[in-house]
Amino acid sequence: MACSRVRIAIRDHLLVVTLASLVQWLAPGGVLMAQGKGQAAPPAACAGAAEPAGPLPAPVQEMVEAILAAVRSGDIGDLRPALEWNELKPHVAEHRVEDPIAHWKEISGDGQGREILAILAEIIDCGPAALPIGKDIENNRVFVWPAIAEADLASLTPRQEVALYRLVKPAEAKAMRESKRWLWWRLTIGADGTWHAFHKSD
Repeated sequence: MACSRVRIAIRDHLLVVTLASLVQWLAPGGVLMAQGKGQAAPPAACAGAAEPAGPLPAPVQEMVEAILAAVRSGDIGDLRPALEWNELKPHVAEHRVEDPIAHWKEISGDGQGREILAILAEIIDCGPAALPIGKDIENNRVFVWPAIAEADLASLTPRQEVALYRLVKPAEAKAMRESKRWLWWRLTIGADGTWHAFHKSD
């Protein structure tokens, strides 16, 4: 029952935000475009995983839309409905964080969390990789953005290198390739729509 109430609240919140920004959202020149529930993700602008994620499950699409609603509004506080969808807060830092919104504002370069929203927009635009985790056939996938976070960084194709440079500076890309570890931001959402994590990897 609690989960259903939260889902309804998120849908109501999305309706308000969407109506307020509908013209901008649907504009041909916009960066982010609307997607129907359960439809395939948009062509990944900087995909890098070996296997494409394919169509997103409806709960994952709903969570992504809730996150993008905050991106479009420019107010990181609008991420709160998406955060409250979970019974547990997503992992956002190595240390315990009581309020992810306050944490993101604190670490954001602008002090208001808009840099964090920009990062979310960029990595979601890159498309996800899908990892098979768990024994539940229907809900055993975890979607990871950006997809290149799950690629073999030591042997990237030219296309994957371009994808990497879209996200990080050359020095950061070099450090990742040498360490063979993803050292930038990663967003993970379970097949059931649970927002598991969003943080910068160390």
